Amino acid sequence: MRGRQTVVGPPRARAAKDQPVREIVIAPGGCTGWHYHRVELHAVVRAGTLTRVLNDHTVQVHPVGTRFVERAGILHVHLGHNLGTEPVVLHVTPVLPESPPFAISAPAPYGAAPGVCCGHAP
Repeated sequence: MRGRQTVVGPPRARAAKDQPVREIVIAPGGCTGWHYHRVELHAVVRAGTLTRVLNDHTVQVHPVGTRFVERAGILHVHLGHNLGTEPVVLHVTPVLPESPPFAISAPAPYGAAPGVCCGHAP
């Protein structure tokens, strides 16, 4: 996954209240590429506006302050775009402790527009 990631919370989760929060920054014009997660993630947009394309080709726009859930597994392949002029900053918390990799690269879902994210088409 492209973009800068830092761990904001403790390096490993000991209890639900101690779950690590990962900060993900996507530069203007940036794209995560198609990927999925091994565990469900809860995300908050701290800055910018994130545009997500989901496996069913729906588009969701998340402005600053928005909370959303990314479901686990290959059936929930998605990508994130920063179509704005300022960095998108996400704070993401896994539902369960997770070991690397944080995201798993995946091919675009069948029928996805080839130009949806430059350089990330199958």
